[in-house]
Amino acid sequence: MPKKRKPPVEPTVTFFGAARTVTGSMHLLEANRQAILLDCGLFQGSRAESYQRNLHFPFRAKDIDAVILSHAHIDHCGNLPNLIKNGFTGTIWCTPATRALVAVMLGDAAKIQEEDANYLNKRRQKGEAKVEPLYEGPHVYRTLLRLRAVPYDTPMQIGPGIEATFVDAGHLLGSAMIHLRLDLPEGERSLTFTGDVGRPGMPILRSPSPVPPAQLVIAESTYGGHTHEAVEETAERLGEVVRRTVDRRGKLIIPAFSVGRTQNIVYFLHQLMSAGKLPDVPIFVDSPMSVKATEVYRAHPECFDQKTLELLQRYPELFGEQRIRYIEKQQDSVALNSHPGPCVILSASGMCEGGRVLHHLKQVIEDAKSTILIVGYQAPNTLGRRLVEQLPEVRILGRLFQRKAEVVVLNGLSSHADHPDMLRNLRPLLGTTEKIRLVHGEADRAEQLAVGLRELGFADVAVPEPGETVTV
Repeated sequence: MPKKRKPPVEPTVTFFGAARTVTGSMHLLEANRQAILLDCGLFQGSRAESYQRNLHFPFRAKDIDAVILSHAHIDHCGNLPNLIKNGFTGTIWCTPATRALVAVMLGDAAKIQEEDANYLNKRRQKGEAKVEPLYEGPHVYRTLLRLRAVPYDTPMQIGPGIEATFVDAGHLLGSAMIHLRLDLPEGERSLTFTGDVGRPGMPILRSPSPVPPAQLVIAESTYGGHTHEAVEETAERLGEVVRRTVDRRGKLIIPAFSVGRTQNIVYFLHQLMSAGKLPDVPIFVDSPMSVKATEVYRAHPECFDQKTLELLQRYPELFGEQRIRYIEKQQDSVALNSHPGPCVILSASGMCEGGRVLHHLKQVIEDAKSTILIVGYQAPNTLGRRLVEQLPEVRILGRLFQRKAEVVVLNGLSSHADHPDMLRNLRPLLGTTEKIRLVHGEADRAEQLAVGLRELGFADVAVPEPGETVTV
């Protein structure tokens, strides 16, 4: 059990998660005798390591006064029920769309943990410890009661002398950069946490707003050193993968996060079908959460860009109901494994570390006619990363399989800003920002972005170690 933290004299931020790695976003601001957590995400990696890292917090949960969420992806919000379980009783601040999505994400996360624990416990060997879920449904319910939604560009009083404002990050429905103004005895200080920043020109959502100026900027670096291909080019390549797999009479499995990535892929498939660029192939979204998340998307058009609003006027079925079948029941998901002929199956989780996609991968991994399409970042030590690395053998649900299916990677579907995007986003802060700390990126990616920012003229740019502290 961690000891009670002694409040620092100066305002500080300590990087407890997503430091030199992408997942598990969790940064602790301590100022004016308040402890404010920026995000409380799940670390995603190998099952055993992830469970231990997520189970224990490096601080006492009851000492945290408030949490501010950048967005609803599970690596940013997924450990909130565990925080509640361990004694947190404060307010969780977020945007309205994030509040709606968090309810979907956390409910599904608890369900998946319980199902995976049951599955593994049925197959555990004699002497092996029983697997327990990190949290369960009642903890999610208690978490949702603590969410307080505030629209973009509306200042909110988080604590004594601490004001925060959400600014549209364009990464996910409701995603936000968090700008904090600290009223201190020695004067005013400010910091901006970018969360995950979106790409300009991606479908559905508005492009990111300008990064709010601040003395300390905590910025993501997921794709430091990398340039995405054009969105239009990626959509065409998606069509090619579908056509190639159908010609082989195989199945196309797309592991995709149920919130954000799935809606973007459905959008692209809809556009390709409307243009007559896809064969007549059944397309299934096998994720109860995707169904609920898509409903949340429909309920929050205030986050959409103008093109999407116009398309919805012409095509009310833009998210695919008439052409794409959404699977909710477990028995219907199982039935897909014996579906005759080619088909496309989108299923979570995006890093292949849990959920229904594991059962679909198990069915196709040794089928040379089939394709596994990876459409997003894959953290180290995940099944998704091992597929990207084209390993000849992979372990799925405890069993070793020969990889014979084709594996294709399309990073152009990422909703993260790339290296040039981040340089453009941060360049206007020259002259006002004193320090930049890069998080949410593997060490080599973050260091490449750091080099680019120093070349622009930023003097104090660093990639913090886990547990490292910086003054605001």
